[in-house]
Amino acid sequence: MAGPGDNAKRNKPGDTRHDAFRTAITGTMRAIAANPDLEVNFSSDKPALVGNVARLPEPPRRLTQKEISVTRGLGDSMALKLAAHDQNVHTRYAPAGPDARAIYDAVESARCDALGAKAMDGVAQNLSAMLEDKYFRGNYHEITDQADAPIEDALALLVREKLTGAKPPESAQKIVDLWRPWLEEKCGENLSALPDQITDQKGFATSIRDILAALDMAESMSEEQGEEQESEEGQAEVDSPDEGDGEVGDDESDENAAPQDSERSGEEETAEDVDVSEFTADDVRDDEMGDAEETTDGMRVDEPQSSGPPGSDYRVYTRQFDEIVHAEELCDTAELDRLRGFLDRQLQHLQGAVARLANRLQRRLMAQQSRSWDFDQEEGFLDTARLSRVVIDPMQPLAFKIERESDFRDTVVTLLLDNSGSMRGRPISVAATCADILARTLERCHVKVEILGFTTKAWKGGQSRDHWVQHGKKPSPGRLNDLRHIIYKAADAPWRRARRNLGLMMREGLLKENIDGEALMWAHERLLARPEQRRILMMISDGAPVDDSTLSVNAGNYLEKHMRAVIDEIENRSPVELIAIGIGHDVTRHYRRAVTIVDAEELAGAMVDQLAALFDDETEASPRRRGRRPGRRAA
Repeated sequence: MAGPGDNAKRNKPGDTRHDAFRTAITGTMRAIAANPDLEVNFSSDKPALVGNVARLPEPPRRLTQKEISVTRGLGDSMALKLAAHDQNVHTRYAPAGPDARAIYDAVESARCDALGAKAMDGVAQNLSAMLEDKYFRGNYHEITDQADAPIEDALALLVREKLTGAKPPESAQKIVDLWRPWLEEKCGENLSALPDQITDQKGFATSIRDILAALDMAESMSEEQGEEQESEEGQAEVDSPDEGDGEVGDDESDENAAPQDSERSGEEETAEDVDVSEFTADDVRDDEMGDAEETTDGMRVDEPQSSGPPGSDYRVYTRQFDEIVHAEELCDTAELDRLRGFLDRQLQHLQGAVARLANRLQRRLMAQQSRSWDFDQEEGFLDTARLSRVVIDPMQPLAFKIERESDFRDTVVTLLLDNSGSMRGRPISVAATCADILARTLERCHVKVEILGFTTKAWKGGQSRDHWVQHGKKPSPGRLNDLRHIIYKAADAPWRRARRNLGLMMREGLLKENIDGEALMWAHERLLARPEQRRILMMISDGAPVDDSTLSVNAGNYLEKHMRAVIDEIENRSPVELIAIGIGHDVTRHYRRAVTIVDAEELAGAMVDQLAALFDDETEASPRRRGRRPGRRAA
């Protein structure tokens, strides 16, 4: 029977409403993009647009109006990009620096969306719903410091406001307010000129470069490259006066572009998708390059700065600002008690269901640990089934039994919880509650449990990035953010002492970005140091590793390649047993033993079933020889 979250259960036969919704989305996107060959897929992976293939989130079983609007907004944005965006033009005018490039990409996406919003009111409403959901999931409404507010998002929303008159989404209003005075002072006149160029991508791109110059980002724009491209454009217009749009010039310029642009041209579609769906380029290239990358995987020998498994090219710019911290060190006791109370109230109705599942797991584990008996012994406990022998022959020597302990191995389980911003809300609440109840259950079964969390200390880099900038922006610096690894419950700590710590996950501002590979290494090393005979590591996450600071200065799949290398190392060369549960994200392509669930509500069942399956496998691999009664002996 399929377990909770099994992909086979995702689409139910006869689900005509969902089929009709998918058909409507696909037809609408093809119509907007004016491309009848556009392929639209629905999956639990993150939304993305690669070439002529669009990937949208799988509709949940219980569709709400908000989810419909958000999905339609994602589809509309992708279709508008296909209809109104020329990749060659975009690449030709793109600045070289990562910060300037992020602004350039975000504003161009705002232009494409604005064209659709101005033409169709329904599209405008869908895009607004999509943006509100995007910024709310990213916890932008919690940002209070300009240093934490991404300037590219603020500027893109200001441009959207200038082009369409639409106010910023409520969840992003704070970041716009933080940047608006400075941006309007620096480039107010340039922003006011953008509406006249909304249909002219070349003129719009030139205006964006003027805005970047006004923002003192001219040094990032490779001015020599810009002059060379303008020269090429002029030459192309002379050679082809009839080509009003300069398409021949575009091709020539793209071939002769500077190395930075040439390297990025293959990644352009994915890089721009960040603005559409809040996700990174590494999620997109899986469909295009997954098998090829797994074979090469960037292996390199004798890398002095390597910080991954043997042979990995993964590097860390600095560990100076990383921290491994206990939950109680991040919050005082009174605040932890308040947050724990909030968690209990929020999921009070879920406690019973999770508790029943946990009790089922406990019964299965206790059954495996149940004691067995050796019969026909000369001493021990009197075997009441042999009383007749004793009556007939009081000197019968084989009327006793001896209790024998089971060979259930000493076990420790680590629950590694993704504490990224995308887990905010119900997913992190359910994860905290399930971890809490499972820890209590396994403790009753004499199985030690460790609960860990991983996130970063800052959005889009922190002190590590500042240090990198101050020291000359070394190329390809590797991981460029400050890690925060949190210990909610140590393996040897009793559950009653760690119970309140799980409330920390409810604290505003805690959940930021996620670097899964290093978190797996950290949890794995802690397990290797344990004395237990059997060690189990369960990863619970809702997406691929994402850290904008690192991905902006390294390859788009940099973090995912490292995560794959770490997973391969653990699964093939470690005594630790690794399992994974993906919430709305397909983790089965990365982990050998994994399950994907669509809704966070299914997490409890998935965790219980995965753990139970592991212990059942152990029983089958090492069957116990239970005592049994021999047949009646011949007289």
